Amino acid sequence: MFLANKLIKGLIDVVSNADQFVPSDPPPPKRPLAYASQNETDEERQFRKVFKQIAGDDMEVSPDELMNILNKIISKYGDLKTDGFSIESCRSMVAVMDGDSTGKLGFEEFKFLWNNIKRWQGIYKTFDADRSGLIGSNELPGAFKAAGFPLNDQLFQLIIRRYSDEQGNMDFDNYIGCLVRLDAMCRAFKTLDKDNDGTVKFEVQEWLQLTMYS
Repeated sequence: MFLANKLIKGLIDVVSNADQFVPSDPPPPKRPLAYASQNETDEERQFRKVFKQIAGDDMEVSPDELMNILNKIISKYGDLKTDGFSIESCRSMVAVMDGDSTGKLGFEEFKFLWNNIKRWQGIYKTFDADRSGLIGSNELPGAFKAAGFPLNDQLFQLIIRRYSDEQGNMDFDNYIGCLVRLDAMCRAFKTLDKDNDGTVKFEVQEWLQLTMYS
């Protein structure tokens, strides 16, 4: 009973802190290619060319393709400590970004994820004060707050246990994986919180659909 009460208190504290979170705006809906070709900027058209090279003929990025491109890019950065993005972390990232439940990321979903990773990479490097390539436990609260997520103590401790090593240090792939999930869950919560009172009501099937594919 003590553990149950402690867990409930932690969840209440997390929910009460949710209105301080600033998740990313959701990716725009899919648009017909004809519309895109007429309305995209030169930068967006260039990004679409790169996306075609990554995605292949089906024009969607699978978890394997995402893992390969992320690991290829971070291998060029010696100042980022990482074991590399695993297939499981990439499956999780695809799942929480996969708005149409195809199991892959379309152009808008991938561009949204890519832009967030670039922004969070800058934050990561800023808060790696000792240039170790890791973010220490004393640096993590600031790094999450800068990304739009001021963590209370209960949520911070849960994240440390799940995503950090035994010394409380978090490497780059775990930082990105955590933020992708945190951002997506907050966006989902805000979408479901129709009256903006900080609470939502789930049926068990709705809860399982939200949490099992993530």
